[in-house]
Amino acid sequence: MPNAKYYIPLPPNEPIRSYAPGTEDRKKLKAALAELRESEIEIPLIIGGKEIRTGKMGKCVLPHNHQKVIGHYHMAGEKEVQMAIDAAREAYKTWSKMPWQDRLSIFMKAAELLAGPRRYTMNAACMLAQSKNVFQAEIDSACELIDFFRFNSYYAQKIYEEQPPYSPTGTWNRMEHRPLEGFIFAVTPFNFASIAGNLPSAPALMGNVVLWKPASSAVYTAYHIMKLFQEAGLPDGVINFVPGSGASVGDPVLSSPELAGIHFTGSTATFQGMWRKVGENIRKYKWYPRIVGETGGKDFVFAHSSADLEALGVALIRGAFEYQGQKCSAASRAYIPKSLWPKLKEYLIEELKTVKMGDVEDFTNFMNAVIDRNAFATITEYIDYIKNSSEAEIIYGGGYDDSVGYFIEPTIAVTTNPKFRTMEEEIFGPVLTVYVYDDDKYEETLHLCDETSPYGLTGSIFAQDRWAIVKAEDILTNAAGNFYINDKPTGAVVGQQPFGGSRASGTNDKAGSYLNLIRWVTPRTIKENFNPPRDYRYPFMAEE
Repeated sequence: MPNAKYYIPLPPNEPIRSYAPGTEDRKKLKAALAELRESEIEIPLIIGGKEIRTGKMGKCVLPHNHQKVIGHYHMAGEKEVQMAIDAAREAYKTWSKMPWQDRLSIFMKAAELLAGPRRYTMNAACMLAQSKNVFQAEIDSACELIDFFRFNSYYAQKIYEEQPPYSPTGTWNRMEHRPLEGFIFAVTPFNFASIAGNLPSAPALMGNVVLWKPASSAVYTAYHIMKLFQEAGLPDGVINFVPGSGASVGDPVLSSPELAGIHFTGSTATFQGMWRKVGENIRKYKWYPRIVGETGGKDFVFAHSSADLEALGVALIRGAFEYQGQKCSAASRAYIPKSLWPKLKEYLIEELKTVKMGDVEDFTNFMNAVIDRNAFATITEYIDYIKNSSEAEIIYGGGYDDSVGYFIEPTIAVTTNPKFRTMEEEIFGPVLTVYVYDDDKYEETLHLCDETSPYGLTGSIFAQDRWAIVKAEDILTNAAGNFYINDKPTGAVVGQQPFGGSRASGTNDKAGSYLNLIRWVTPRTIKENFNPPRDYRYPFMAEE
């Protein structure tokens, strides 16, 4: 342990608040929602602690009411990217040398601010800008982000206290975990505020400096997170906030000789494109960049004939349709035995009839809007494809309307082809495809599940038969980096289920654990000899 007086105990997970009618939390959140909805803010770049305005603007609109503008943001170009690199490199001189306990205290303070006075504003921003209901926002922009700050601080301490187990008499062996030279490029997605906050802060917590490009459709929430970092005392230039298009920000960043690493969550195609560009530029970099990424998923729920039908039904509804299916872990394909399907189908249809969809400020709504026009077009193209196919039919939903907001009904399709397009490709929307298999082909269908998709992010097995669970765990070993037994494949909790997948789903560096943080340091081994040799001769060289 570096110093016992600075010891950080293992934190508890942040409790989820209910926002039930009559609670003070609900009252304060409603007030925050009204305040943000009626304000129209200007969002600058933040480089070296200074607000930069480029004049090239983007809009922040409500996905569930796309005529409502709540912000305008300035977009970075090559000039601003270079400014951010210069600011980061200048900040590195002092930040990389700051004692670890002082760095961690900044993010621990950010957790306290978010758990207390900033909670309602952050949740309101997430609800409005990302169209999340109150529960989805609370577990994301409050609880999970708080957990990332607290648990990352705890795990960082554990990394620093890891030392060589033995030093012979007269020597002292020790290990330093240094920040990487250069800067880290954090590229964050629209769907989780917690990921948006974690990707730049995890490397920074370990002493690195960062350029942060948030998703264009979630700049509004990201800006509130950036202001939280500043309020917590993060020194200027440690994290530089540079929203903009992928090309105008990404291309000059990936061309910089100073690039030390990439922390990414987003699409598989984008990540592969970035990796390709790193390979093309490898000779110009001063060091080999660390590449950490979590990308797509085609996540499954697999049911055995012994499954609890009601638990299975709830898992499918929540797993597929919470946050409109816009989770990389969302249940997107299901394998159901014939013996269960008639009753399960009836259960799903009856329950989905009760699901309400609409504005986030109506707390009775379970579902809201998808993020933007591009997502709406992509998802509805899949729905139309199903409607026009002879290999599948829609048994529930299939409707959509973008006249006010980007609303798509929860949609369930059944296919006779286990390799049907919507069984293989990531949709990132509220569309679940079911394949019904013969009960006596359980093992065969498990292999089919393993081989169907290029992804390997999340998946779950529902069974009461323990041998069926054991068989599924074995055959699906590489099909999911996060595997759930009798639970939906979403909702990983920091410190409980470190998150990440392999195959086409990413590098599986497990956000929410020490495994991710260890990627942002480079070790130095130090041996100190208190009694160095004073004669080059060894005993075997003596004359007989």
